[in-house]
Order: sequence, then C-alpha cells, then structure tokens
Amino acid sequence: MAGNDEALNALAQGAPCDAFAVLGPHRVGPGWRLRVLMPGAARVQVRHPGGGWIALAPGPLPGLFEMDAPCAPGSLLRVHWSDGRCQQFEDAYAFGPQLDDAATQRLRAGDPDAVREWLGAHATCCNGVSGIRFAVWAPNAHRVALVGDFNGWDARRLPMRLHPHAGVWELFVPGLTVGQHYKYVLTAGDGSMALKADPVGRAYELPPATASVITGAQPYAWRDTDWLAQRKPAVGQAIAIYEVHAGSWRRDAQGQPLDWCALGDQLIPYVKALGFTHIELLPISEHPFGGSWGYQPLGLFAPTARHGQAHDFARFVDRCHQAGLGVIIDWVGAHFPADAHGMQRFDGTALYEHDDPRLGVHPDWNTLIYNYGRAEVGAFLIASALEWIERFHVDGLRVDAVASMLYRDYSRPEGQWLPNALGGRENLEAVAFLRRFNDAIAARFPDVVVMAEESTAWPGVTAPTAAGGLGFTHKWNMGWMHDMLCYLERDPIHRSHHHGEITFSALYAFSERFVLPLSHDEVVHGKGSLVGRMPGDRAQQLANLRACYGFMWAHPGSKLLFMGGEFAQPAEWNHDGQLDWAVAAEPGHAGVARLVADLNRLLATEPALAQGNDDEASFEWSVGDDRCNSVLAFLRRPSCSGATPLLVVCNFTPVVRHGYLVGVPAAGGWDEVLNTDSAFYGGSNIGNGGRLHAVDQPMHGHPQALSLTLPPLATVYLRPRP
Repeated sequence: MAGNDEALNALAQGAPCDAFAVLGPHRVGPGWRLRVLMPGAARVQVRHPGGGWIALAPGPLPGLFEMDAPCAPGSLLRVHWSDGRCQQFEDAYAFGPQLDDAATQRLRAGDPDAVREWLGAHATCCNGVSGIRFAVWAPNAHRVALVGDFNGWDARRLPMRLHPHAGVWELFVPGLTVGQHYKYVLTAGDGSMALKADPVGRAYELPPATASVITGAQPYAWRDTDWLAQRKPAVGQAIAIYEVHAGSWRRDAQGQPLDWCALGDQLIPYVKALGFTHIELLPISEHPFGGSWGYQPLGLFAPTARHGQAHDFARFVDRCHQAGLGVIIDWVGAHFPADAHGMQRFDGTALYEHDDPRLGVHPDWNTLIYNYGRAEVGAFLIASALEWIERFHVDGLRVDAVASMLYRDYSRPEGQWLPNALGGRENLEAVAFLRRFNDAIAARFPDVVVMAEESTAWPGVTAPTAAGGLGFTHKWNMGWMHDMLCYLERDPIHRSHHHGEITFSALYAFSERFVLPLSHDEVVHGKGSLVGRMPGDRAQQLANLRACYGFMWAHPGSKLLFMGGEFAQPAEWNHDGQLDWAVAAEPGHAGVARLVADLNRLLATEPALAQGNDDEASFEWSVGDDRCNSVLAFLRRPSCSGATPLLVVCNFTPVVRHGYLVGVPAAGGWDEVLNTDSAFYGGSNIGNGGRLHAVDQPMHGHPQALSLTLPPLATVYLRPRP
C-alpha cells in the first residue's frame, strides 16, 4: 500500500480518487501489480496469458484483491461471489482512455456531432474485446461511477476516468449486453451523491422506472431511400398535418396505448385516406410524467418506451414514408423537469440550467430553463435534433414554446426577471442558439421542416439567419387561430360587430411562412372541443365547423388539425382515453371527415391552393368588408402565370343569400368545386347546382360577376370552367 494508502481507502469507500492510478495492471519496478476492487467477492482469479488461472490475494481493505507478477497479467477475471455465484469478465481497468484529445476538444468547443459520437453508451470494440463505452459530461463532479444490472448497482465498483479539459468522464466496460440498465452516481463538491439517468441515453426503462438502457450498434435497415431522395424542399410545398398524441389516438382491447406496430397498422392508412401529407406526433422523447403529454422530456435522444423500442419507432417512420406520409415530431428545447434522476443540478451544480431562478425556472410549469449561452448545452440540444433527423429519418421538427425562450420576462412579473447585457428583455443567448440550431439543420437537411410555436410578434422567425432572422422554415400562426375561433364562437347575430377578427390575418399572412394550427392546445384545459365551441344546436355547430375548415384550407398557409377534429369529436381531448370512434361513425360527423379528405385532395391538386402560400400575389380580396352580412370572398391564384384562379366565398350566418354578386376575373362558365353545405358532408345541400355563368357586370375590380346562392354557415369554392 506504500504511497497509495489514501487512494485505496477512497476506492474502498466509494470516495473521489483516480481509480485508474491504482486499479488494473501497473508496472512496479521490474514487474507488474494487478489490483481489482470487487466488494462482496470471496475470491478473484485472473487468466494467465499462458493458460490457467492465478488467484489474487485479498488486499488490506475489504473488496480489494491484488497480485504481483513478473510479466503483464491478463485482463480476464473470474470472480467468486460470497453468495456462491461465479462470473467471468474482462477487467475494465485494463483498458486505456477511450477519448483522445481531438474528441475532448470538440466536446469542450460545443460540437453537436461530438456529443452524438462520444457521449452516452456506445457499443464498441477495444483491443479486440467487445463492450460498451460510457461517457458523460459532468465537469464539476468530484467522482462519477457507473452502476447497473451488471455490477449490482454498487457505486464502489466502476468509478470512471475524468478528462478534465472537457469535464467528461468515461469508462469502457467489456462484455455488457444490450438491454442492461444503467445510471451514473455523481459525487458533488460538498460530498453529496446523486443517482442520475444518462442525459444522452438512447433508451430508457418504461416509466415510472427511470434507468437508462444499453442499446445495440446495429442500425435499422431502412427501406425509404426513394422517399428521402424525392423529399421536397422544406419551403414552397403545400403541407396538411394531422397532429397526434400517440397514447390516446386509439387504445387496444385492454385499454392500453397502441405500440408503434399497431399504430403503423391503424394510424397510417387512416391518415393516408384523409389525404394529409404529414403526421405530427406530440413529443415522443422519453418523459417521466405522462400527464405532460411529452412536453416535459428528460430523454432527448430516445423515443419513449411507452410504445416500444427505438427500432419500432424507426419502423413506424419507415412505414409512413413507404405510404407517402412525412413525419414531424414535437421537439422541446425550452425547458426540462426537475425530477431527481434527471439533469437538474446534474453534477451538483446548475450545469444544464441557470443557477438563478429568475433565469433558470419557468414559473408557469415549474420546470428548468436550459443555459443556452453554454456551448456544451447548446451542442447537447442541437445534437438531439440531429439525432432524430438522421437516426430516425423524421421529416420535420416542431419546436415547442419558442416565445418562452426568446424573452427573459416571459410570464414573469416585474422584479422577477433579469435583463440582458444590453438592459433589454430579449434572451440574446437563446436567440443565438436558435440561429445555430436552424443553421445546423439547414446545412445538412435543407428538405426538413423546422416549425416554431411562437406566439408573439418577434420579427423574422422564418427569415434566414443571414438576414437577421431566426431561420425557421415555418411559424405557427397563433394570431390567426385565436382571432378565427373568437369570431366563430360568437353567435352569428353578433359576428357583424367583430368582422375584423376574421379578416385581420390577411394583413400579415405573408409576413412569415405560416402554419395555420387547430392544435391540441385548443381542445384542453376546459376549452371543450372545436365543435363544442361553435354556437347553435348540433347541426349548426357542425355547419359552423365545416365552414371554418373551408375557410382555413383556402387561407394562405399550411394546415394543421389535431386528431378528433377531422370528425368533429364533441368531447374535450382526454389524454388518458381514446378518441370517440363511435361518434366518428355517426352520419353528421362522418360527413365532416369526408369534407376534410376532400379539402386535402384539393390542397394537393388545385394549383391555386397548392402554390403560392408564401406569395402575397396569390391572395386577393373580392369582398372583405361585408360585415353586415358576415360574408367574405377572395381569390386564390397559383404562382404560375395563366393558371386557373379559385374563388372562395364564406357565409358565416345561418341565412341563405340568393343573388349575391361577386366580381370575378373570367367570363363564361364557373364550376362549384366544393360546398361545405353539401349533403355529402352532412349539410342542407343548398348551393348553385355545381355550375354557374358569369354576367357582364363589373364589380370588385373585375369585368364580370357571379350571382351566387350562398348556403347558410358555409364556404364554397368556385373555379372558371376551361
């Protein structure tokens, strides 16, 4: 023990020390000394390079075994435990450092690819021996040990090696197998110890269990090469998104959420039949609390175990692509929960978050805010996004709660927030991070959409970062959603006094590249369902909702509808249940679903709707000021010159209007291509018989006019006949 008393005592007690300085094989004079730490072992042997087994002598402290030899000993150990078990495994301390200087420099510099390549648990081979390489960022920890199924969760047995330049601890453990559980035990500067899951874990136990799970190195065998090769640019396409909470879309016979295989069997053909272009999944990153719907994640690199394993999710995405559907996932980089096994005060300090609660705690959700100004934190978050895109082939990310990231005073009263270095309320570090985030994705995946849920008037959310924007491809139009629902919730007799609510969005429709969302947020927390928010009896409620969808699909911007909205589910969304599929089969509700399918078909095939959603020239008011009758009329024009325009007319009252004149740019015949009051959709079947003829009467800046019958609480689309 000469010269090593203190280190050996620390090892035996699980206290901080340099384990690699005393454990494993070391030269001592002309020979070698081998030490191993095996608390609970009765005997330990080592395989002699020439064959046979050599016993190690018990050391001076419990659990320590050692031997001296004239030549380098082998690394294969045989351990006889006190309970009679016998195990053979390679000595983890017989292997050298796993991270070289280049890797640690990249990690310290905040390289997202280095995070993905080096941190977490990776199957690898070292000196011809297979095993798992573990690495975790914990610069302020005084000791980090690996625990798991493989060492009896004993924090004394596998202390890790520190690379102080990067603050990263690593250890190669031979012989571990896929599916084994693990965590880290971190000792802080004050001596306190914490048991933590791996922040860069690729799999976790099924909640409420919290351990990380070792995954294999074998990648999924993708079959979506054609889809990826033909995937359209992130901007300029017509997108119709079906938003899904995977746990409550449908349940199995036992009332449990479907796994990815069953979702693939049932959800994919359902969404395809409705004509949507994309499925958007509420956050599927691993999260401890199901009631957060995934919006409080702790496993940003792993699909939740609630629906199966990582390869099951990969197969689900693959099947979506083979069916012609894109996949978007909600990604949460705004905050994380303070669960003890997670990232909060990970190494005994505010590592991922801010120490000051005025910067580091969200008052609305009692969650923690990432320190975006720290290079390693930014790299961790960007690495997560790249992981989902590259490893799981997702076609887009919807970044949650961007407004809360952009403002230091978000939801905080005066005196409860800290200004930035310039004295303002903007979170400059978050702004810089979002630009890096979007640039990193765009540089590698220009055909992937990145959508911001941003509810303020922050300028340039979808503008390029080179022009001072944030660099998102799309922004949710929360103002449109709020104004339209406020308008439609009113009794039609009062709508004339609030006409601006339905027309205001046209003033800024092209200031950003927008998505029009009727999302899960509109059918929770006592708001009721979409159809339930409409006035009148059930027939009028359904008519209002059909008129709403007709207006929404004609309005510039991409479309998003939360599950259940396609058949006008009457009940508020319940994340612990499933959609009301019995109601979906009722005639009036099934009619709404047929309308949504037809709207999506027109969005895909009608140039006036499919093109120009980001072009101001694609929209022209015909009637925007008829507040007395609550009527709107506008033209949508395709971006290609000479193509056929589309006239959209909305009547937001239950009054049938005969002979309503609207100016049109083309003489001759016009076809009524969609009428939300059609009996096919559950309406009263009032309309224009499918065909009209323009009259020579200048109106609304056009040389011709159509004399229309406007059905009650309805939207109609009309197109000039070729």
